[in-house]
Amino acid sequence: MEFYSSICARTSSLFTKEYSTSFSLGILAFEKRFREPIYSVYGYVRLADEIVDTFHGHDKQTLLCEFREETYKAIERGVSTNPILHAFQEVVNKYKIDREYIDAFLDSMEMDLYNNYYEEKKYDEYIYGSAEVVGLMCLRVFTEGDDEMFKQLLEPARALGSAFQKVNFLRDIKSDIDERGRIYLPNVDSEHGIDDENKKLLEDSIRAEFKLSLEGIRKLPPGVRLGVYSAYLYYIKLFDKICSKKVQHLMKERTRVPDPVKLLLLTKSIIEVKVLKTC
Repeated sequence: MEFYSSICARTSSLFTKEYSTSFSLGILAFEKRFREPIYSVYGYVRLADEIVDTFHGHDKQTLLCEFREETYKAIERGVSTNPILHAFQEVVNKYKIDREYIDAFLDSMEMDLYNNYYEEKKYDEYIYGSAEVVGLMCLRVFTEGDDEMFKQLLEPARALGSAFQKVNFLRDIKSDIDERGRIYLPNVDSEHGIDDENKKLLEDSIRAEFKLSLEGIRKLPPGVRLGVYSAYLYYIKLFDKICSKKVQHLMKERTRVPDPVKLLLLTKSIIEVKVLKTC
């Protein structure tokens, strides 16, 4: 089983690297013992997202329902013939990841099967399930059974996940509408996007969440602080670029951070994280 588990973990690692170079760079900044479990968490959430977003021509509802059932069977049995589910269940059982977080995540994935537009209440529910709880799963890994630390960092972790997701919504507003027929942000229409006033209100809420999350990053264990901070800097850079653009531009093309800039941000994070704890 140890050999099989190792192969499953490497499968999740490959899955993560192929789908997200930016996220993978952040994971490489973690101490070695944290990398494998975070790859396993990300591989799991990525697979669920793919069922919803790319399995066109197939019965997505049935596939997602079966994926949910197989998830809980894997957790209860402590084994799965699906490598990504097997790697995920090992992390869930080892780090005692709350079942409520998994439920909320899968509920948000299911929402994407039926919702093309999200009102405020559903919008908040979706962000919690699709982003905040993923951050909380990772926080369970980072805190390694220290419940007091977990409670202390819970709200900053939620804020960081929420900020990341809202930035993603602004970055992907064109492709979400054109390719997936979805409007995640309230007060958005498919022709004009989000108006300037609501864009400004959203940006203000994201700034407040980034501020709260930075306080939590300072208190993270040293073995993961650099990786999380590098992701934070990347999203701050992406957010600044989005803030500088008019709505019309966001509706025309996706805002990106070039790869050379990503590497510079990683270097910057290595320098700044040394004094982050005392700031």
